[in-house]
Amino acid sequence: MSQTLELEITDLIHDGRGVAHIDGKAIFVSGALPGERVLARMNARHRHFDEAQTEEVLLASPDRVEPRCAHFGICGGCSLQHLSPAGQIAAKQKILLENLERIGKVTPTNMLAPLTDLAWGYRRKGRLSVKYVEKKGRLLVGFRENNGKFVADIKRCEVLLPAVGDRIEALATLIGGMDALRELPQIEIAAGDDLVALIFRHLKPLSEKDRELLLAFAKSENLGVFLQPGGNDSVHALWPEDAHLSFRIPASEIDIEFKPLDFIQINEGINLKMIAQTIDLLDLQPKDRVLDLFCGLGNFTLPLARRAGQVTGVEGEASLVARANTNARHNNLHNVDFFSANLFEDQRATPWAKQKYDKLLLDPPRSGAAEILEYLPGRSVQRVVYVSCHPGSLARDAGILVQRHGFKLSAAGVMDMFPHTAHVESIALFER
Repeated sequence: MSQTLELEITDLIHDGRGVAHIDGKAIFVSGALPGERVLARMNARHRHFDEAQTEEVLLASPDRVEPRCAHFGICGGCSLQHLSPAGQIAAKQKILLENLERIGKVTPTNMLAPLTDLAWGYRRKGRLSVKYVEKKGRLLVGFRENNGKFVADIKRCEVLLPAVGDRIEALATLIGGMDALRELPQIEIAAGDDLVALIFRHLKPLSEKDRELLLAFAKSENLGVFLQPGGNDSVHALWPEDAHLSFRIPASEIDIEFKPLDFIQINEGINLKMIAQTIDLLDLQPKDRVLDLFCGLGNFTLPLARRAGQVTGVEGEASLVARANTNARHNNLHNVDFFSANLFEDQRATPWAKQKYDKLLLDPPRSGAAEILEYLPGRSVQRVVYVSCHPGSLARDAGILVQRHGFKLSAAGVMDMFPHTAHVESIALFER
């Protein structure tokens, strides 16, 4: 029988679980918040830490709120709905600062005000799992459960755009009536400003009946439907046949076209504020030469080109570079160029890396930019803005920029790109 303990919660860890200690050993407690006293059931023991699940809150944190989603605690899509929005921001700022100080041995001179926007219905990209459960005799559509093993049995999602989040049951009914109900493992979501699209991955060719069902659903719900019978290159529109995805950056008069499986920032409101803050932090001047690394479709590159003299974007995925070039032409920008390069390999011999730049923008994946910082930024670079999706890699790279390259960490702050999750997205300014 699992042991139940009374625990005092002292902190949060990176995945949103509370932290308690017994005889010096850490216990990570799901559903618990700092300052709380809880009854928790032990569910896993390890050499250096144990894991537990909150059974009852004996003394609640003043930051505890009632989760909005009926599936919270089961669905793994969110982990912090029981913590107030202000509490979530405070926790993420604390994690950011602790990582900078512990890993990078640096402290920002100034803290930037957190970037926040809509707390609900904000996700314009996502992946829903689909599973026909024989024992239940029905089909499930949703995110994975907290344990990652099963598809959560949900009826709606509060963080997805309402066009999709309000239609989870309708999607399950739709696929449950298809011949291919066992051969549809996932649905990707991709929303532009004018069209919300669903990409149905199918492992076998669809019957004419199934295609008609999807077509009728698309038309009745006013959703774009794409089919993916194979790899990424196999994605094609079912309806509308001329389906077009794009999003606008109004402040810079930029329109960016993208394909259904392309990476775009998940939160539209935060993305627009993040771009504006990046432009502000870089302090762009008309003659500035700017290098934008991990540029993707040009989400930052193109707005920067409206302000700077010349902007160079570099991205590892060749197809994104091709679309970034198309987007530059579409927006009538002629002071920007793009290169495809593996930024985790030494690129110092490439023409773009040999150029002199005044400003540098880094927007790396979770692993960070340590490889690039072996040879960049050059001595001419006076400002670096680092957009981060992982505080640990940002902290490590901040230490390199400060201690090896002679920058100071002038400012840092969090961006609430993923409300109600433990993801810590942040932005930092380094100056010489």
